[in-house]
Amino acid sequence: MTWDSDSAGTTPDEIDDLARRAQSGDRQALEQLLAAVRPRTLNICRGVLPHPSDAEDACQDALVNVANKIGSWGGRGRFTTWLHVVAVNSARSTYRRMKNQAVASDPQAFTLLDRPDPRTTSVIAGTRLDLLEAMERIERDHPQFVEPLLLRDVYGMSYDEIAAHIGVPLGTVKAQIHHGRKLARPMLRDEE
Repeated sequence: MTWDSDSAGTTPDEIDDLARRAQSGDRQALEQLLAAVRPRTLNICRGVLPHPSDAEDACQDALVNVANKIGSWGGRGRFTTWLHVVAVNSARSTYRRMKNQAVASDPQAFTLLDRPDPRTTSVIAGTRLDLLEAMERIERDHPQFVEPLLLRDVYGMSYDEIAAHIGVPLGTVKAQIHHGRKLARPMLRDEE
């Protein structure tokens, strides 16, 4: 998914510039960057977590991670591509934490989370809770497939953007996504 600008009118080039300045220690640039990318980050988190307060928590975690780990953005690709991964990982971490808390407080809750009822499972921005469960299962045995699959099928990033972000050849990205889809498909149909 590519954006020309966010709701505040900040272009990708301006965001990249703010990120570079923030990397060099400019606190004001960091504050401007976080304000500029917050709506985008929240939308990414909403795509994974259907409940607004959960998405807000994940967004806040993502922005804290951006502030703390801005130095790990390599600058090879767009900052927004790196931001996508940070936000997706924060949303998935929030989901895991919520699931673990639900299981700890009510062991019966795990069976509800294990197989979501399709009548009550929220479909937000093309994602479902059962997709998160499938990604959790795939990640245990095949972690290399999860990130490319989420970036392509949930967030609509181009193959080229994904390849540049994760630093592997385009053909490898396509193969990882294809194989990840084959692994996920039976889990999404309850054919385990």
